[in-house]
Amino acid sequence: MPSKEILAERISEAIKLGKGRRFKQSVELVVVFKGIDPKSPKARFRDPVYLPKGLGKSPYICIVADGDTLIRARNAGVDLVLSREELQKLSKKQAKAIASKCDWILVRTDLMGLAGRILGPAIGPRGKAPIPLDPNADVNSLLKYYRSVTRLRNKEQPFVSGIIGTEDMSPEDLAENALAVLGFIEGKIEQPLSTAVKKIIVKTTMGVPVEVPL
Repeated sequence: MPSKEILAERISEAIKLGKGRRFKQSVELVVVFKGIDPKSPKARFRDPVYLPKGLGKSPYICIVADGDTLIRARNAGVDLVLSREELQKLSKKQAKAIASKCDWILVRTDLMGLAGRILGPAIGPRGKAPIPLDPNADVNSLLKYYRSVTRLRNKEQPFVSGIIGTEDMSPEDLAENALAVLGFIEGKIEQPLSTAVKKIIVKTTMGVPVEVPL
């Protein structure tokens, strides 16, 4: 596992090399595996990982709910809240627009089947999946959590990648986020990174990849 100091140093270099864009770039972490079958379950990623220092931006969160859960979601200021009736009236075009716009889609457990039928064809190809929402869940706590969560994903590839923040965050905070992600990956593959990883790369959205020594 790289040290926080080394990660911060390489992240700082990646941010400098990637400067000059007209938008706030994300900072990405890429982990390339060696000796792991990319088709094995432990090498398949579609996982949320909490970032202790946050994402550096606010993801768009959607909730599909009914009853008291619907009321709590609207009172909590969720970006998009859909009732059962609104979900049922969605056209394929509207479902695709929601799938594109929403980073996280939380669905009350008793509506998961309905949401799967209506939203599934649109969100599946985007590597997203509805997240079950307990009817009695604390919506405010969930909002706080998912506003600091990144998504790791791959498609039977020998690497996994995810966003660890934005270029305006401090390299030290980004390094702390990177360590959280690396720790999650190490736990999932059930091997030390030193033996299972070929290389670790950090980069901004449009920037040059910078390798992190293991």
